[in-house]
Amino acid sequence: MLRRLTPALLTLLVVALGVAALAARPAVPSPERSADFVVLAGVAGLRWEDVDAQTTPTLWRLAQEGSIGSLAVRSAHRPTCPVDGWLTLGAGSFAAWPGERPEGTCPPTDVVVERPDGIGAHLPDQESAVLPNQERLSWGAVPGSLSESVRCSVAVGPGAAVAAARPFGRVDRYAPELPADPTDLLRSCVLSIVDLGAVDGADPAARSAAARAADARLARVLAARPPRSLVIVAGVADTEEPSRLHVAVADGAGWERGWLTSPTTARPGYLQLVDLAPTALTALGRPLPESPFLGRPAESVSGRPTDLATAIAGPVDADREAAAQRRVAGWFFGLLAAAQVLLAVAVLPLLRRGRRHASPYGPQPVSRRIVAVVELLLVAAALALPAALLADLVPWWRGAHPGWCFAGVALALTVAATALVRFLPGYGSTLGPLGAVAFLATLTVGADVLTGAHLQLNGVVGYSAVDGGRFVGLGTVGLGVLLAGALLLAGWLAQRVRRSRRPVVIVAVGGIAVVLVGSPYLGADSTGAVALTAGVSLAAAISASGWLTLTRLAWATMAGLAVTVGFALVDLGRPAGERGDLGRFLAAVGDETGGLIVHRASSANLETLFGSPLTVLALAGALLVWFALLQPWGGLRRLFGIYPAVRGAMTGTAVAAALGGLLGGVALDVAGAAAAVVVPMAALAALRVLDHSTDRTCPTPGGDGGSVGSTGSGGGSDRGQGSDGGEGGPADSPRRGVGAADHPEPSGGGDAGAAPVDEWDAAPAAGKIPTARATDEVTTV
Repeated sequence: MLRRLTPALLTLLVVALGVAALAARPAVPSPERSADFVVLAGVAGLRWEDVDAQTTPTLWRLAQEGSIGSLAVRSAHRPTCPVDGWLTLGAGSFAAWPGERPEGTCPPTDVVVERPDGIGAHLPDQESAVLPNQERLSWGAVPGSLSESVRCSVAVGPGAAVAAARPFGRVDRYAPELPADPTDLLRSCVLSIVDLGAVDGADPAARSAAARAADARLARVLAARPPRSLVIVAGVADTEEPSRLHVAVADGAGWERGWLTSPTTARPGYLQLVDLAPTALTALGRPLPESPFLGRPAESVSGRPTDLATAIAGPVDADREAAAQRRVAGWFFGLLAAAQVLLAVAVLPLLRRGRRHASPYGPQPVSRRIVAVVELLLVAAALALPAALLADLVPWWRGAHPGWCFAGVALALTVAATALVRFLPGYGSTLGPLGAVAFLATLTVGADVLTGAHLQLNGVVGYSAVDGGRFVGLGTVGLGVLLAGALLLAGWLAQRVRRSRRPVVIVAVGGIAVVLVGSPYLGADSTGAVALTAGVSLAAAISASGWLTLTRLAWATMAGLAVTVGFALVDLGRPAGERGDLGRFLAAVGDETGGLIVHRASSANLETLFGSPLTVLALAGALLVWFALLQPWGGLRRLFGIYPAVRGAMTGTAVAAALGGLLGGVALDVAGAAAAVVVPMAALAALRVLDHSTDRTCPTPGGDGGSVGSTGSGGGSDRGQGSDGGEGGPADSPRRGVGAADHPEPSGGGDAGAAPVDEWDAAPAAGKIPTARATDEVTTV
């Protein structure tokens, strides 16, 4: 009875862990009114490297007294050109100005501003910008939402007019240029938006001159700032390709000498352009229009160095790393995909000739030296992504040639990790390399997550703050590596215990991984936790014996759905600003805007599917598994028959990776990252299983179970292992005179043989062939 209830009980345990991990969220303080006036001053293209005490003395002093951060200027267009940035600022959501523009370039902010009464202004093109953003773009942005939330607003300059225009084009107060004394103008409304100009180009002298001119205008604004006011200076847009991180400074009561952050980034020192509109309204004590706004109010947190030059060095370095990351990541993943495809092609003839024939007339096997080299290359390929993540421990982006620096560091770490695996005591066993690689992959990503995910932020195999999609927790590649490593490690550990205890081991290790992925304090990936929950449930069900069946797939699906529904209901009960992805989706369904989220996810999946090199990794891995490893000569079915816990782990990894990519809007990227770890290890284990396929056991004379040797060409490396691949310990010792592979489990499949006898406590009956100690890959003659 208990064995029948075990799948249900373990599924409930995984569900409980998943919901608990996702439901616990950091407390978010309620924002309070802190100012009577807000002045938003924008400088398109302004970066922290443009700011110093000599060139921009006014901004320097403001940053010294206020809070600073790096601003991600994401909009609905890439790159975010000045007109897109100003429109996004006024919308509080990702928006884009309609019209054609050359790829990768930004036209000047050429907006028609009419002044019919000399007080305000009118933008005749504003309505033509509102409709495309609401009806054609997937973000549902409403340009002018910021100005619609206050009674009166001021705009100075054409860019500010775009931000301050109401949806029908009206600007309440407008000045084409900043007056010599703007005191009266800035005090006429509670919200003022000022265009201080732009800093563009690559020439340092030209950028310095433009920054100096913007700083002079800022000095006039600060001299005329209203009492009890909040002043925000922001580099509101890019001016060219590629996108960069920009300046953000806030000065006022409650914003002294700290780091800027917001709930959309959850990382000190970072905020987004869409956060500026809700920040202004919150400071004024105005309610937020929740539906149009994607941003959340920013806040100041402590921890900034006292010396401003030291504090600014961090954002400058982050911008340099993010810029280098975008250049290096493309060719790195392209080379990784090409290398894994070439390695897969090289493995094929080894698989075809991997089985050592007992007959002297069979084909000659491949040289052991060649096989050993290919095995090391497979280990190196599986460790390439963890090594690339660790490469960010070295500041490679500061070198004159960052690409070469990264390549050298990543290659050195890969070689070192491969050597470590090679010289571990268990390397010669069938599952030894798999267990070691899984442990190193899990340790690398898990340690990074536990310490704040600093290696993934702006890392080559992480995520870029410039993209504005994620600032904390697990990225796409990190999720794929972690779920693959954790499930493989769970399968390797489970294979070392009694069959009845294997599901417990899978759930224990997998449950820790679910918490690590889903906790908002750690991985902060709710969809990844849901996918991993389904994978863990499936792996636990298969680990004892059997293959993927409809019943087991149903248990995994129920577990994933239970976590999803449980967390969504908990999340929906939170305030709107504290909800996660699932809670926001349910709320959007309730107000009939859920279609926008579905449209965004489907569009992101399609774009990623056809534009990411990780898709090549996923497809190449699937082709190698299906058309080679799972063939009768490929060895993987034999491996699965002997090691059911590993079979469950790999099946669970495939399901979790596919679900994680689909739910996260990244198509096959999670599967590609997972395949980069799992497929090389599956190929290596299959080669070793085939190498031992002709091993035989020999009963001892007298039938009393003495020590025996094995005949055949392989087997020395795995001598003494238990049945079903249990590596060490009597719990899985072979029974009835043959090794475990003589009698694989009922659903073991492949070419492994007949059904097993899995009676752990049964002693050999009188007259039976006694137990022989030999390799676990032996077969009957």
